[in-house]
Amino acid sequence: MEDAGGVPGVGGVIDLVKVVGGRLQNNVRSGFAEMTAQQWIRLVIIVGAYMLLRPYLIKLGARSQMHSHEAAEAENEAKAKITPNQLRGQIDIPEDSDDEADEAADATGADWGKKARRRQRDMIKKLLEAEERRLQESKEEEEDKDIEEYLVKE
Repeated sequence: MEDAGGVPGVGGVIDLVKVVGGRLQNNVRSGFAEMTAQQWIRLVIIVGAYMLLRPYLIKLGARSQMHSHEAAEAENEAKAKITPNQLRGQIDIPEDSDDEADEAADATGADWGKKARRRQRDMIKKLLEAEERRLQESKEEEEDKDIEEYLVKE
């Protein structure tokens, strides 16, 4: 039963599966029926040894895998000593030590550094406040989703 393109149809696939299944069943059955006592003893020894050694082989594999993971992790840590996640929440904002009267004064060479530092502090504060607002909003949205699960919609 081939289609127009020469591809076997569904019936051909089913027939193939039946043939393979029948041959497998016949070969396994005759293989066990024709085994001698020596072959049975050999099979029992092999299966028993596998069952006894399997836990130790698994532990050995796990240990070697752990060593390779630790080596890869150490290599990654050597590449990136400080990650962005480690810096999160550790930013110190310097206190305003400059006088407010300096803001009204004209910009001179000496005042420029103070104003730049003040602008930098203000920018850091604004960025931190925006991040805190975003985190607070996402936390509130998660809480709202949790509450919505228990509400009955009609």
